[in-house]
Amino acid sequence: MTPPRPLRADAARNRALLLAAAASEFAEHGLEASVADIARRAGVGKGTVFRHFPTKDDLIAAIVLDRLEVLGTLGEELLKAEDPGAALLEFLTAAAQQRQQQDLSFLQEARDTLPAVVEARTKMYQIIDDLVARARDHGALRNDVTGTDVLLLMCAPNHVTGYVPDASPDLWRRYLAIIFDGL
Repeated sequence: MTPPRPLRADAARNRALLLAAAASEFAEHGLEASVADIARRAGVGKGTVFRHFPTKDDLIAAIVLDRLEVLGTLGEELLKAEDPGAALLEFLTAAAQQRQQQDLSFLQEARDTLPAVVEARTKMYQIIDDLVARARDHGALRNDVTGTDVLLLMCAPNHVTGYVPDASPDLWRRYLAIIFDGL
């Protein structure tokens, strides 16, 4: 199979603008966000949206894949870190920070059936398992902590702060530290 040709500079720029605009629109309006509003926010026409993403599902999948790729790349780099405990904490911080900036977790749940998303998520789970195993093997975590434990706890710092009225924007960091110390 021939690999896809790289995008021209203007097409790559438009794609990046569309992903950012769509992420913002979905964060503000949920799945009800319209393609017209996404195009307007990106400063392009609706035709440009459909050239890059033939369906709304394709656009949503691209956002999810982009976010998973950012964390996946970081996770792979951190698997080589000297201090596995610090590496896991850095990964968890990056994941929580990504979610704090724009909580689009509902998009991932909405697209669980798309093969590319399932594949990327499976790869992410393996990276988390490997980060946890390294940290556990180096004594940075309790012996019974698993990748699944950490995966489930990854969302907690951001979720909990939603229940605190007038919470500081950085309150999630405190909860992440408490969670990590408990591991």
